[in-house]
Amino acid sequence: MTRRHVLGGLAAGLAMPALVTAARAAQPIDAAGDFGVGFNTLDDQSEKLQAALEAAHADGRTLILPGGQIFAHDLEIPGNIRVVGQPGATVLISTSPTPIGTLNVSNNVRFESVGFSGGGSGIAGGDRGLIEVKSSVEILFDNCSFLMGAANGISLNDSSVNIGDCTFSQFADAAIFSMDSRGLMLRGNRIDTCGNAGIRIWRSAPGRDGSIITGNRIDKVDFTGVGNGQNGNGVSVYLADEVIVSDNHIAGCAFSAVRVNTGKDCQIRGNTCVNSGEVAIFSEFGFSGSVIADNVIDGAATGISITNLDSGGHLATCTGNVVRNITPNSATNPDTRPVGIYAEADTVVANNTVDNVPGAGIVAGYGPFVRNVIVSDNVVTGAQIGIGVSVVQEKSPGPVRVSGNIVSAAQQGIVGMEWDKIVSDDLGKDAARYPNLTVSNNSVN
Repeated sequence: MTRRHVLGGLAAGLAMPALVTAARAAQPIDAAGDFGVGFNTLDDQSEKLQAALEAAHADGRTLILPGGQIFAHDLEIPGNIRVVGQPGATVLISTSPTPIGTLNVSNNVRFESVGFSGGGSGIAGGDRGLIEVKSSVEILFDNCSFLMGAANGISLNDSSVNIGDCTFSQFADAAIFSMDSRGLMLRGNRIDTCGNAGIRIWRSAPGRDGSIITGNRIDKVDFTGVGNGQNGNGVSVYLADEVIVSDNHIAGCAFSAVRVNTGKDCQIRGNTCVNSGEVAIFSEFGFSGSVIADNVIDGAATGISITNLDSGGHLATCTGNVVRNITPNSATNPDTRPVGIYAEADTVVANNTVDNVPGAGIVAGYGPFVRNVIVSDNVVTGAQIGIGVSVVQEKSPGPVRVSGNIVSAAQQGIVGMEWDKIVSDDLGKDAARYPNLTVSNNSVN
């Protein structure tokens, strides 16, 4: 035996304990087998489950939850942990009006195939949830379910979270409520039967948010709260900038499918919005830089509204949308007028198709609230009024150009309006009366 063989044998012997420790750390913790967490029993398992979570955190091991119902509440979920349930079988059920679990500065947490149910219980209130995440980043919920709560499914504050392929159903307020996020990715989730909202992206003060909401299905959002805009929406964006809402299917909302209030540089693209009770897509109040493109709207009291010049709302493009089957009125907001697309300030409305409107297909401005609006190359069919333009001259209204549009099968073509009154039934002939207005190359038949 040489000296090299002896040293090699010593090194191998010294490495063995480390290898054993690493192998042990790689083994997942079985919540039921290792900590006696009971399932399909009415006994509260909070203490045992908390111990299992702490052990998994301490050893860096995955925690495996058994299939079945596990009753627990007020779990403090530590960071650097992965929790895996049995797909479609593991459900944590609340035994208290408090949250099932809270993540507070708990970074790097993954929940996979775990259900959370409030049984209709939970703390009522706009910022509470079955799961609450506070000041945390690198949080993932994948293929999880959130069912039946007195407030929200998941409540987020000052956090960065990825929620994908999850199911949310039957919440008194919203499925997902986020305040002051650090950027969320909400992708491929199924949301239905919520009291006031599907997804809320809100901030306490205007600022960058950067959340992306894409590929979700949202259905049956009611209006049980107060007000006439902050509730009843599929996706609600408030004071949050740089939010993208794309490629979602949103149906049956009491107010709007997508509503952006005072958000900057937000994009609403490629969504299918069906049977909205008020305005299907709303960009309102102090918004700026909205892109509303390639959406399909079928059924709403107003299709798209880009409004509130009086509150600083301005700067948008509205292109390539299909808007059809506008209803004569709104059951939730009687002030809503039957309009396909409405715009007020610094906005291009182009290459849209609007059909079947018992009011105006496209409207530029209301009273003196109109400035720098282009309405071009749109097709409007089957509307009571093809295109309406505000021609009120007080407060020096800004330029409006209406060109290259096709209006077909309308009771009236392109008209001038003073508030709700038609004062010109043919703006093609009368445009010279209004110095801010250009009307050219339109086809009305």
